[in-house]
Amino acid sequence: MRTEYTAGPPAAPRPSAETAPLIAALDIGGTKIAGALVDPDGRLLVRALRPTPAREDGATVMRAVEEVIAELRAAPQWPTVVAVGIGSAGPVDASVGTVSPVNVPGWRDYPLVAGVTEASGGLPVVLTGDGVAIAAAEHWLGAARGHDNAVCMVVSTGVGGGLVLGGSVYPGPTGNAGHIGHISVDLDGDPCPCGSRGCVERIASGPNIARRALESGWRPLAGAEPTAAAVADSARAGDPVALASFDRAAQALAAGIAATATLVELGIVVIGGGVAGAGPLLFDPLRAHLGRYATLSFTSGVKVVPALLGTDAGLVGAAAAAAQALRPAGFSSAG
Repeated sequence: MRTEYTAGPPAAPRPSAETAPLIAALDIGGTKIAGALVDPDGRLLVRALRPTPAREDGATVMRAVEEVIAELRAAPQWPTVVAVGIGSAGPVDASVGTVSPVNVPGWRDYPLVAGVTEASGGLPVVLTGDGVAIAAAEHWLGAARGHDNAVCMVVSTGVGGGLVLGGSVYPGPTGNAGHIGHISVDLDGDPCPCGSRGCVERIASGPNIARRALESGWRPLAGAEPTAAAVADSARAGDPVALASFDRAAQALAAGIAATATLVELGIVVIGGGVAGAGPLLFDPLRAHLGRYATLSFTSGVKVVPALLGTDAGLVGAAAAAAQALRPAGFSSAG
């Protein structure tokens, strides 16, 4: 029997959990380094987690990654692992195996793939940006399933995304394709840490929603920290400044989505992440603004829906992206 990871409905029958080929997945961000062993149905069988020592030097950050891998290698299922998939905060450069996450200063052109290859005992390693991993997960098992052309986004501390084109996840040559958060939607806007101005991320990310509200006179409810979640609480209570900050974020997202849809003719947009948890506070104005930006006949019908996969999407997607990348080179496993 041949068993392959697929981007569509999983094939049946499956081998037993003891013999199915697994992929070790890593989800690396500025806050946490998560790892899991993922089976061909997208189930996470073993988990490991470490905080990201984001303000430490590169070697210290890598040691945290190695600890996660070591914990996974200690699991009895490890002998069935056939590859490692990494979804990392970026920018990444999958063509040479390096990462330079904006929120991990100790990693600049850091040779992550080489380090993970060594730590995993020489397994094949596939690196993608975290947005690409989210797209792979939502297309495989989530809200983009069955759609040939989609953008899947994370709106949280940053704004990332990945593309599905022609039924397959499209990572691009370096693994960063679909990074919608750094489309400029305000030509004379605030400087972005990426070096540009007026990026979607600079307007729509959680910290920037809170920053803009604070600058406009908003204050969190008693005892609350000044976060996007606190802005959402105030908006639900009718605070006009809080509502305006969410509306501005939604407008920026709509402009970025419309630009992307114009380029690649999207059928659906999937949005997850902490800010998306605000629900109608984000999605209602987003859909309204999108109607004003996506006006061409081939863009006006694009749907915007919440993501279905939660915090595990990065791990599931890293596994799916690795399987997709390796399959053309003969990736498959007997079971």
